Amino acid sequence: MNSDSPEPTRDSTTATSTRLTAANALTSLRLIAAPVCSCMVFAGRDVEAVLVFLFAIATDFADGPLARKRGESSPFGALLDHATDATFVVLGIGALVTRDLAPTLLPLLIALAFVQYTLDSRALAGEYLRASALGRWNGIFYFVLLGTPIIRNTIGWSWPNDGLIVMMGWLLVASTAASMADRLLALRQTRASARSLD
Repeated sequence: MNSDSPEPTRDSTTATSTRLTAANALTSLRLIAAPVCSCMVFAGRDVEAVLVFLFAIATDFADGPLARKRGESSPFGALLDHATDATFVVLGIGALVTRDLAPTLLPLLIALAFVQYTLDSRALAGEYLRASALGRWNGIFYFVLLGTPIIRNTIGWSWPNDGLIVMMGWLLVASTAASMADRLLALRQTRASARSLD
């Protein structure tokens, strides 16, 4: 080893230890599962897609409590969790679009909403993500939209029909756009208040 090489600092060691956690590993498994689920949906292999989808839901329920139980919660873990969820639904709903089961606009809006969410929360600067109530509900219903047709097909039901599923997708387009507008308005108001105090 070169004696001139800098020693790892305590801050860099701490940052690494807060990222290499059991909860983040669990989240990473969901991230790996995202393109797998999307490919299964695209190929019409709904049984396999449901199995991957249920695995993803299980990891989503487990990683947060695991992080809190082990004292490993961190802004990075929260960002990884939300980025993974966004990736999963964007890829999955994108596959639904190819089967005429979701509006083409929805995956793009979800991706843009996540970018906005990350930037105005200053998550890249190490701050915790700040979710709105509407944004939380949207996040839940993206998974509902993705899961509905593949679970319906797997168990052999005819309801809800494709038209209702597409309608749900358009409602999510509207609610996602509303959430983005709400965050933009809140950010402008916050900046205006900050300028008035200067």
